[in-house]
This record gives sequence, structure tokens and C-alpha cells, in this order.
Amino acid sequence: MSGHSHWATIKHKKGATDAKKGKMFSKCARYVMVAAKSGGGDPTMNIKLQYAIDKAKAVNMPKENIDRAIKKGIGELDGVIFEETVYEAYGAGGAAIMVEALTDNKNRTGSEVRKILESRGGSMGSANCVSWLFERKGLILIPNENVSEDDLMTVALDAGADNVELSGEDYEVTSPIPAFAALKETLSKKYRIKSGELTLIPKNLVAVGQEDGKKLLALMEELDEHDDVQNVYSNFDLPETFDTK
Repeated sequence: MSGHSHWATIKHKKGATDAKKGKMFSKCARYVMVAAKSGGGDPTMNIKLQYAIDKAKAVNMPKENIDRAIKKGIGELDGVIFEETVYEAYGAGGAAIMVEALTDNKNRTGSEVRKILESRGGSMGSANCVSWLFERKGLILIPNENVSEDDLMTVALDAGADNVELSGEDYEVTSPIPAFAALKETLSKKYRIKSGELTLIPKNLVAVGQEDGKKLLALMEELDEHDDVQNVYSNFDLPETFDTK
């Protein structure tokens, strides 16, 4: 069970039961604002904004909140200016970690991320120390609900996917970024999509044991709960016998 897929599943389950909707809305609003600022307020012309809107809708963020975030991003309404920043780090067992954040104070966020890392047995790395271990792709999760793997493979590959793999209870469908939107649209006509996102996928995995696995999951969850953090990625591979308790 790989770090990227396991964490995607954990975050989905957590999002479905998390009572702190305000924090989720705040993170989504930041993402919409930054996407609109960088590429304009029309989602049909700005794929990053379309993706940000999809994420906001996935957590049932009200349309008026989304529209307000877009207006702040393009300058029609006043708002705090957020910047995108990435932190590269190491976790237990030598796992590589990428943290993507949106912040109005890079020094504060960097200091707080470093503190979380060190409290969980990790350490902050230098620029480009682990980013080369990942590649950005589209990732779509489809529940294995009487799904024919051969049929899904055929439909997905014909629509631009580069891989289909069963991981736990879900099929992972990955694609190059240019094919992601059309692939998601095609698959949604035939299958129930649990989630679809642009993500960082590790090129290779690092096997970790039970104890390191627990430390890494605890670290990623704490990082993910930070207000400024948008996404957390890692390349660890949990053993088949891993116990989450």
C-alpha cells in the first residue's frame, strides 16, 4: 500500500467525517483565490481554477463562497494575498516528503512546518532534495464496486490514462496532466468517481516497517491539519500486514 494512494484514501475518509468544515472551506477558498489570481477567473480557460472549484464542491463548499474567492483572486474584492510555497523534507525510515502550502507569511509557515517535522522524527530538507523523486500526474480513485478491471483498463487507456491499478478498495487511474480533465469526464459517465485530483506520485517507493509507518501517517496527518498546508505527499510503502491501530 503506497504512501500516495493510502494517504489519498485516508484524506478522503477524513474529509467525509470531519466536523471542521470551516477549516476545509478556508483551505479551498485559498486555493481558488490563488488559482484565479494566476490564471484568471474563467474556469473554462483556467484548468487550475477548474480543479480548485472541483475540490471546493467536493467538500460541499457553498457556491457563494467559491464565487467570493474567485473575485478576491482577480481583485474585484479585497482579500489577503497568499503565496504558493513548497517544503521538501524527510520522514521516518528515509521517506521523502513534499508539503505544498498557501500562506501570507512564508517565514511563519516554514517555522511551523519544521517544528511539526522535527516533533514526528522528520527533518526539513533543502530545495530540490526530494522533488526529483516525484512526478505530477492526474489521479482518479474509482471504488471497486463490481467493476471489471479489464473493462476499466480499456476505457481508461483509450481516454488517455497511463496506468490502472487496484489498491485496497479502489482502482487508481493515473494520467498525464493534459489528459486528466477529459479522462475524468469520460470515466464519470460509466463509473462512480470517489476523487479526482492533480497530485504528485512517487517514481519509486521506500518500504517502511510498522513503527516507521505509524510515525509517517501521524506526521502527514498533523501536517495536513495545518491551516496553511494544502497537500502532503510521500513515497513510503506500507507492509501488507500494516496495522493502523
